[in-house]
Amino acid sequence: MPHLPAPTAPHPGAAPAPAPMRSAAPGRGLKGRIGVPGDKSVSHRALMFGALAVGTTEITGLLEGEDVLRTAAAMRALGAEVERLGEGHWRVAGRGVGGLVEPADVLDMGNSGTAARLICGLLAGHPLFAVLTGDASLRRRPMRRVTEPLLATGARFTGRAGGRLPLAVEGAAEPMPLDYEVPVPSAQVKSALLLAGLCARGTTRVTEREATRDHTENMLRHFGATVRVAAEGNRRVIELEGQPELRAAPVAVPADPSSAAFPLVAALLVPGSEVTVAGVGLNPLRTGLFDTLREMGGGLSVTNARVEGGEPVGDLTASFSALRGVDVPASRAPSMIDEYPVLAVAAAFARGTSRFRGLAELRVKESDRLAATVALLAANGVRAEVEGDDLIIARDGAPAPGGGTVETHMDHRIAMSALVMGLASTRPVAVDDTGFIDTSFPGFTGLMNGLAGGPAIAAPPSGLRE
Repeated sequence: MPHLPAPTAPHPGAAPAPAPMRSAAPGRGLKGRIGVPGDKSVSHRALMFGALAVGTTEITGLLEGEDVLRTAAAMRALGAEVERLGEGHWRVAGRGVGGLVEPADVLDMGNSGTAARLICGLLAGHPLFAVLTGDASLRRRPMRRVTEPLLATGARFTGRAGGRLPLAVEGAAEPMPLDYEVPVPSAQVKSALLLAGLCARGTTRVTEREATRDHTENMLRHFGATVRVAAEGNRRVIELEGQPELRAAPVAVPADPSSAAFPLVAALLVPGSEVTVAGVGLNPLRTGLFDTLREMGGGLSVTNARVEGGEPVGDLTASFSALRGVDVPASRAPSMIDEYPVLAVAAAFARGTSRFRGLAELRVKESDRLAATVALLAANGVRAEVEGDDLIIARDGAPAPGGGTVETHMDHRIAMSALVMGLASTRPVAVDDTGFIDTSFPGFTGLMNGLAGGPAIAAPPSGLRE
């Protein structure tokens, strides 16, 4: 039987050597048709629902980045049989709803906030004890917004100040259904509550003030659960009937739109570029970035639109474009929350003022992503302002100056956004560490260099600074 690959990240207590990189203009346009890794959100959920289903679930296109491998390892520790059959091809033999077993050791989530928060919900509905931990970045991130509503199931959580990891979880022997309105848009919180509700007798009801990505609702239906979604005024209400018998079902994971964002934005910014990313997930609750780029004048088109595994999919092509500033409403933020750093890079090359509203959620990502994005721009000669939870960038349409070194704070999206910036800036852009990019986008550097026709992204020749 093939064995699950061991995660390659170091133990949370270790301090690996930084892996600095520098990106520079490639000297020609980015060209090519590429694939990007599978959707991370769908990959996490496919493994979890496979573990909760009766029978064997076959998954194709699974993202094999560090974050998802942590989830795979956790499902195996909780009693599911998890096999890797080939590249992106996995098989999960589940234990049924309520059938997970107590893990023998600590569950290490590495850098994955999604895995940690969703697994809190998964564990809350099972009568077992478990401890979650993660790397230095994840241990700084708040978990209380997930654990506090989960207390109403009967589960108990004990962690560090602020509810941070390491976190001990005692699941409920007879979990109660929840009725909860999520105060800040968060697909992770919503999903954790629905996962806990699977094990509860009765109806779990989750209310959203703004719609967030609905992969959990789609996958619940795909595996046979009864889920109702309705509008009540300006609220979105999800109801889940508890204790279903989930049935194993094949899952084809689409290409991750959050990963596709990086080569597509780079193509919009580098003169002479035309890049196609094949098979990108086009779930309407995930396409806010693409809508925004079109509003900015970006040449972005979809071909070969289709449905795979219950999710809309298409091939996206981006070509070099003169961009203009845009005002993005707060209501769009949930559909593009992970893409704001690379969108800010696009705005740094646009003519006019861009204002991105309602970015409170960015403050609790892998880093304070709002502050890190402002610092990324400032280090490379682009002034940005924060007013409340809004980010404002005013530019004249000229290439960003570049020439700076970006502190990534162990945030893979900040690192990749900075490297995209360097491909189009007047001067190269350096990044202090890129070792954690593989957590979500394995092969990023090689893919971008393939489009560039050479090593546009490489280790700096000496030190970090020009």
